[in-house]
Amino acid sequence: MSKIEINNVYKIFGNNPKSVLPMVKEGSTKDEILEKTGHTVGLDNVSLKIEEGETFVCMGLSGSGKSTLIRHLNRLIDPTDGEILVEGTNVMSLDKEKLIEFRRHKMSMVFQRFGLFPHKTVLQNVGYGLEMQGKSEDERNKISMEKIDAVGLNGFENQYPSQLSGGMQQRVGLARALATDTDIMLMDEAFSALDPLIRSDMQKQLIDLQSELKKTIVFITHDLDESLRLGDHIGILNSGKLVQVGTPEEIIMNPADDYVKAFVKDVNRAKVIKAKIIMKNLNDSENIDKSNVIKVNEDQFIEEFLPQIVCSDSNCEVVDKNGNIKGYITNQELQSSLTKS
Repeated sequence: MSKIEINNVYKIFGNNPKSVLPMVKEGSTKDEILEKTGHTVGLDNVSLKIEEGETFVCMGLSGSGKSTLIRHLNRLIDPTDGEILVEGTNVMSLDKEKLIEFRRHKMSMVFQRFGLFPHKTVLQNVGYGLEMQGKSEDERNKISMEKIDAVGLNGFENQYPSQLSGGMQQRVGLARALATDTDIMLMDEAFSALDPLIRSDMQKQLIDLQSELKKTIVFITHDLDESLRLGDHIGILNSGKLVQVGTPEEIIMNPADDYVKAFVKDVNRAKVIKAKIIMKNLNDSENIDKSNVIKVNEDQFIEEFLPQIVCSDSNCEVVDKNGNIKGYITNQELQSSLTKS
């Protein structure tokens, strides 16, 4: 069973969305629906599965439906049709009291604009979710300090948000989400408001934390580089439709349509593609010249060894972490993989 399952979800905004639903199901486009009915299609028959412990990145242009989608997971928005299952429980079946408990203990959320209380200190902001869970002051302060330290804000616990930079405020938001120790973290454009260098630093911090904590993270972004860096899987939305789901390599190597191709056309493939993705296995590499090879690890990105291969005019012998040979890549195939259209 997947951690999260989204099954045939539709969301239509307007005065009478149920009356418009049949038109959407029959194939009318988002623009046609808006012109004919004045309703806006937020999501159009979206289905996907998110596995426990993975970072799933949902991306698309503004208005594609990505923020609408993430708000369905904790029922900040209810679907017009379809179901959302979390650990097998249909969240639409939860009454008000159970929904509050679900939000307090199962999911935490990090917002683009930080969402901090200006009149509370960093320590109090981080501990707010714990306070809602009924933890004692001593317990929530202890846990909050652990998370403040984890995001690199030790010494700032008594400061107020207005005394912090944007990057530091976002660290507070991240620490608050971590403090409640929920299984699932929802991050809606969490780093989009940050300067590039701070944003890159926050991405690295999230990667480092995730390698240790193994949370299930749903991360929303419009930035392809960010999605490729963070995502175990990526889902791409266009006008409310989910047009492709795959690993970063699959998205880059095999874009599903022209919309996805436009996203990935300028990507530096060498930063995304690992040796194991393009290698030929041992059974298919009999005709490769193995007299002049350079060993590379199967999990190395191409950019890490490309200059060495090109300069020496060598082929690649791909090995696993134990040094076992897994396959080969010819110099020619290596370079052609970076220019594949």
